[in-house]
Amino acid sequence: MNTYVAEEFTPHEADILRRYFTNLDLPVFALVNLPEVVKGALFARYSRSHKSLRRLFLDEFVTDLDITGDATIDATVGLARAEQLYEKVFVEYGDDSVAQLGGVHLACEQASNLLTKVLEWGRLMSYLEQSTRYIAYDRRLDGRYRFYRDPDVLASGLGTRYVGDMDRMFDTYGELVSDMVGALRELIPQDPSDSDFVYRQAIQARAFDSVRGILPGASLSNVGMFGTGQSYEMLLMRMRAHPLPEARRYAELMLQELRKVIPSFLRRIDQPERGGEWTAYLEERNDEMREITTRLLGGVSPESPDVADSVTLVSFDPDAEVALVTAMLYPYSNLAETAIRATVEAMSAAERVAVVDAYVGDRGNRRHKPGRALERIDYRFDVLADYGAFRDLQRHRMLTIEWQPLTPYHGFNRPEAVDVAGLADRFDEAMDRSAALYEAMKEPFPTQAPYAVALAYRIRFAMQFNAREAMHLIELRSSPQGHPAYRRVAQRMYELIGREAGHPAVAALLRHVDLSDDPPLGRLEAERRAEERRRRAVSP
Repeated sequence: MNTYVAEEFTPHEADILRRYFTNLDLPVFALVNLPEVVKGALFARYSRSHKSLRRLFLDEFVTDLDITGDATIDATVGLARAEQLYEKVFVEYGDDSVAQLGGVHLACEQASNLLTKVLEWGRLMSYLEQSTRYIAYDRRLDGRYRFYRDPDVLASGLGTRYVGDMDRMFDTYGELVSDMVGALRELIPQDPSDSDFVYRQAIQARAFDSVRGILPGASLSNVGMFGTGQSYEMLLMRMRAHPLPEARRYAELMLQELRKVIPSFLRRIDQPERGGEWTAYLEERNDEMREITTRLLGGVSPESPDVADSVTLVSFDPDAEVALVTAMLYPYSNLAETAIRATVEAMSAAERVAVVDAYVGDRGNRRHKPGRALERIDYRFDVLADYGAFRDLQRHRMLTIEWQPLTPYHGFNRPEAVDVAGLADRFDEAMDRSAALYEAMKEPFPTQAPYAVALAYRIRFAMQFNAREAMHLIELRSSPQGHPAYRRVAQRMYELIGREAGHPAVAALLRHVDLSDDPPLGRLEAERRAEERRRRAVSP
């Protein structure tokens, strides 16, 4: 069964597209024969558009590109010779690092929100995902709401109910977006200094933020990816071993397209003694861990489903500030680390703060990052937050993040704006529908049941990172334009580092943390700045 909607193009459009995309009718395709800056710009625009990448290219990029002379372009030109060169280097010299030097821009469309988290697992790849803040998710695709239709579920006795319940959830989402926009316009009048466009964008973003929790895990998204051959190889083997059928199907689509661009780098995936063994190892390990976890923890009662959001600091080094100052001094000295540490231990608190201040310097904004000494100390947090907040925080891939299955058992978050707008009953009705569908699916389809769970439901996940990543994550995610759900997580992490861990010097490093309450229109200042940039760009 084909679960994807193929796009339609005119003969003229198809003639243009086939020069730059590896296929015109599948949801996975690679970008070829385009300047790197164009690929990057395409992906950046992609994340805030409801259009597919190929349609976006036709509508917004082709007219600005000089494509004369491209009519005879063929993505396979030079491929045979490149294959021979790769064989010489890899087979004769065994230089596996060659696969780190060939990269591909890949578009992955019509992927469920569950699948996007699988795609975005790898640390050494780049991703841009369609944003729930800028796109109305009640837009239809080929006349249907945009949610993943698992072939096995549709073929079962639950198929009709699955589609019907999903349609009702999307109906409610669309209705509440419209009602929320109206309520926000009444609650927050337009500032006379703001243009209609800025005000409309800020109102719409807040409305989307407020009701995105109704969207189910099955909601479709588009993801733009860039990675090396080695990164794709690791990703595809993980996906082939993944219990979610959608991930395994998608892996084959990705492999098919990547082989059109970097076939040699992916040759080992199908070799029984390489990719076959690796995939089998991952499958066996996951099966064994699920079995032993059920046996050891199956009888432990979980917390009450109405438990509130929580951020718990579960691991830190009590002597972290000594280790931090030692690491700061180390590259500027010729002493052994033990000798430096002994000196630091004898310092006063004021002396250590002076070292920290000198090392960090005058950070004019949050993009000014000090050196790697901050990687010397770590913090680990256990977080319970809604899935919408998790999917934003999961993008910080340089840290360690692991998550538990998405279920309705931890309760859900209903944004305050929904209450203020008088929409709580309809929001809760959608949550009840989501939970009931999950219950119906969990026995016959335990892996696919999370498709039914709305993004407002909470999920538990662990985040572990060093002080340098803490600076990046907490300062970024506490900014006023951020979503309130993850702002609360970032602000709580900052407080725990300073108070519970007892690391005031580390907390003081995070000079651009915003602890203010959520503004009425979080995106308003950002939209004002964007309009000013546009105004300067067109000024003579």
